[in-house]
Amino acid sequence: MPADSAPAISFEFFPPATPEATLRLWRSVERLAPLGPEFVSVTYGAGGATRDRTMAAILTIRDRARLNVAGHLTCVGASREQTLAVARAYAKLGVRRIVALRGDPPKGAARFEPHPDGFRSAAELVAALRAAGDWKISVAAYPEVHPESPSLAADLDNLKRKIDAGADEAITQFFFDNEDYFRFVDAARKAGIEAPIVPGVLPIENFKRMSNFAARCKARVPDWMAKAYENADELGVTELLSAAICAEQCEELLAQGAPRLHFYTLNNPDLTFSVCRALGVQPTPMQIAAQGCG
Repeated sequence: MPADSAPAISFEFFPPATPEATLRLWRSVERLAPLGPEFVSVTYGAGGATRDRTMAAILTIRDRARLNVAGHLTCVGASREQTLAVARAYAKLGVRRIVALRGDPPKGAARFEPHPDGFRSAAELVAALRAAGDWKISVAAYPEVHPESPSLAADLDNLKRKIDAGADEAITQFFFDNEDYFRFVDAARKAGIEAPIVPGVLPIENFKRMSNFAARCKARVPDWMAKAYENADELGVTELLSAAICAEQCEELLAQGAPRLHFYTLNNPDLTFSVCRALGVQPTPMQIAAQGCG
């Protein structure tokens, strides 16, 4: 990355469930919008569990922060027509980018079971979206292999099906060892996958919570991190450590050709903002169309 150029970035938010969370989301948007992301995405709960809140968040972010917003869409708990109806509702809001996912099983379910009239895979969803409208479509990729996949080869076959169905790019699950990403990209290219593979980055706001989250996602946390955060806690410098770890990870990814950085913000903007600034992203004043997130 040239010294005088800033990396392309994007951010993921989740829809708020309470008035307090609504304020937190809007603070996140206000904080990060001036960094000029290529787009921001808003997650979507299983079976449309957060549909109304997702739609409201997208509308607010688009209208008040004037950002390009992507809506998430999953195959869980809905028929094909219900799922495509959400895509059409996104389009009415001016959304032209969709993050298309199979989706995690609903709470309490051991594994994904397609709706009797629903999409059976993300590849099927992508194909239907490509036939139904002119969206830019992102799909998921897993540098450490999807927890349900029997092998890397099977995982790559699934990713290739999604790209061949019409997806424009893949965004990875977060990871902490960049070699996992580099190996995965190399293997994808050898498998004939030429679409951009964007690394997903998770700044560590809280090491214990992150570790629990990573365990659920089957993302490996390097052994050295636990000791590093134990020492940082004693010295009161955990925020500094987190910023340094994330910035170093991002710099190496960009230096090795990552097309963009996609940050999982968890609606906590400050650390993400600090990392982006360390990478040379300059904020510009954001013109707010209306105050608040009401």
